[in-house]
Amino acid sequence: MATTAIGSERPTDASLLVRGVSPVLEVPFTADGEVDYTGFERVVAYALSTGVTSVMFPGFASEFHKLSEDERRRLTAILLEHTRDRNDVAAVVAVQDHATRLAALRAMDSVEAGADLINLLPPHFLSPSRTALADHVRTVLTAIDPIPMVLQYAPSETGTSLDADLLRAIAQDHPNLRLVKVESSPPGPLIAELAAGTPSLAALEGYAGVQLPDAIRRGAVGTQPGCSLTEVYVEIWRRFATGDEAGGVELHRRLLPYISYWMLDTERIIAAEKLISVRRGLFASPYCREPAHHLDTEEVRMVDRALTEFADLLPPLGRP
Repeated sequence: MATTAIGSERPTDASLLVRGVSPVLEVPFTADGEVDYTGFERVVAYALSTGVTSVMFPGFASEFHKLSEDERRRLTAILLEHTRDRNDVAAVVAVQDHATRLAALRAMDSVEAGADLINLLPPHFLSPSRTALADHVRTVLTAIDPIPMVLQYAPSETGTSLDADLLRAIAQDHPNLRLVKVESSPPGPLIAELAAGTPSLAALEGYAGVQLPDAIRRGAVGTQPGCSLTEVYVEIWRRFATGDEAGGVELHRRLLPYISYWMLDTERIIAAEKLISVRRGLFASPYCREPAHHLDTEEVRMVDRALTEFADLLPPLGRP
């Protein structure tokens, strides 16, 4: 299993930096709902300070679906300013456009701006056919070639159905399909199937790391959770990577009651992670753009219990 340690020279294949923990960056808003760009600068700096070798933006955890084009562009530019000249970290920039033409254009624009990899969420509105999905993915892969792609498979959020045979067929023709982010439940069987086939496809585990130990045992090369608890995930991964499986399982066991509850609803975990970041001093407001989940009193207490439980790994981050 790869650790997060990478040498000072950037690998020829930037996808090799997407190993271990690859957090999805959240977007802070002010209390009246405006983007807190200064807060996002702090989010980027914080994530990169934890020793990870890649970050992803924007994803579900970033509330990408609630950002204007200008906001998204400005936020992506902030991230790339932090990563463009670094050899030890890769910026994975996400593309979620439904229209194939727009997805290809956004992907090319992102690469031109400095993205190291593209994360593609396949179209899902009105249930495109299997052929249409494959054509969409192939078109974007061709547009960005040779830049590597992470293909995101999130059936719970999108209803999209992909399988190992289709993914391998695409990778056979497009070698820049380098990774699949597997967010099916459970992810382990597909992760193992992708690793065992020809061509072999590396996989990231998503879904907040709920099934992380099983995913690691089945060959996952990384995990892509939200960013507010990055240090906890880094420590879990470190333990597995250094042979301390029992220690990794134990730390994950302590985390599981929190993330399994929060992941019952994507908007719930977004709200919980925002509050964690505020409690840690990363930015000022836990505001989530509507429609959003509003944490009730017991859910707020749960966040505070998590911060107490993992206080040794989650130091205060100052005041925004």
